[in-house]
Amino acid sequence: MPLNLEDITRKTCSIATDAGGFLRNEIKKLKSSDIELKSFNNFVTYVDRESEARIMDKLGKVIPGSGFIAEESPGLGTAEFTWVIDPLDGTTNYIHGVPMYCVSIGLMKNNKVIAGVVYEVNLDECFYTWEDALSYKNGEVIRVSRNPKVADSLFATGFPYHDYGRMEDYLDIFRHMMQHSRGIRRLGSAAADLAYVAAGRYDGFYEYGLSAWDVAAGLLLVKNAGGRISDFSGGENYIFGKEIIASNTLIHNEFQNLFRLWKNV
Repeated sequence: MPLNLEDITRKTCSIATDAGGFLRNEIKKLKSSDIELKSFNNFVTYVDRESEARIMDKLGKVIPGSGFIAEESPGLGTAEFTWVIDPLDGTTNYIHGVPMYCVSIGLMKNNKVIAGVVYEVNLDECFYTWEDALSYKNGEVIRVSRNPKVADSLFATGFPYHDYGRMEDYLDIFRHMMQHSRGIRRLGSAAADLAYVAAGRYDGFYEYGLSAWDVAAGLLLVKNAGGRISDFSGGENYIFGKEIIASNTLIHNEFQNLFRLWKNV
C-alpha cells in the first residue's frame, strides 16, 4: 500500500513541534557545563541528543522499518524510507540564548526527498510540504518571491565553522553580493534560511559545508513553493554534496552564474 504522505507529514509536524517544546523548556535549565565541543566551533548538548532520541522513537512508529540519517547518531542504517533529522539546527544560537533555532525533519525515499518539516521554535512557525504538494506555514500556503533581479533581492548565507579551504572564494562572492544586492543576512540556521526562501522572505540562499540534515527538509519546501535548488555548478548534488543554492526561479540563473567565480566549480 502506498504511503499517505500528507498524513505522514502532519504527524511529523506534531513530532517536530513537540520536540520544539522540549527545546524551549530545556533552554531554561542549560548550564555551561552541559555544552560539549564535537569539533572546532561545533557544539552539542544533552538537549540535542535527547531531542533526537525522542524524534527518532516517534518517527520509527510512523513508518516501521524506516532508516535514519541523524546528526547526533552517526552510523545508523538507511532503508527504502529514511528520515533525515537535525534535532536542533542552530545549536550555537541556542547555547548563547539567540532566539533562532529549528527542528528539521526530512523523509527520503531512496535518494529523493518526499516530505519535509522545519519548525522554528521561537516564532512557533511550522513549515511543511510533501511530494507533489504545495508548501505551507501553519496551514497557509507559502510561495517564493517574484523579484526578477539579483540587484533587487535579499539573500541569506551561513559562515563555515571548520572548512576554511574555500574561504577566499566565499569572501569574493560575499563581497559581490554586498555590493550588488539588497543585502545578506545570517540567521545561523540553514533550515530556517531555506524555509524563509520558500516563504518569500529571502529571495535566495547559499552556503557550503552543510550536511544532509541541514538541507533535506528545506530544499523540498523551496521546490514546492515554486523555487529552484542547485549546487554551485548548477547540478543536483545538493543533499550530500555540501553546497547549495536556493532561490526563486526568476533570479536563479543570474544567481548561480555568480558561482562561476568559485575556483573549484
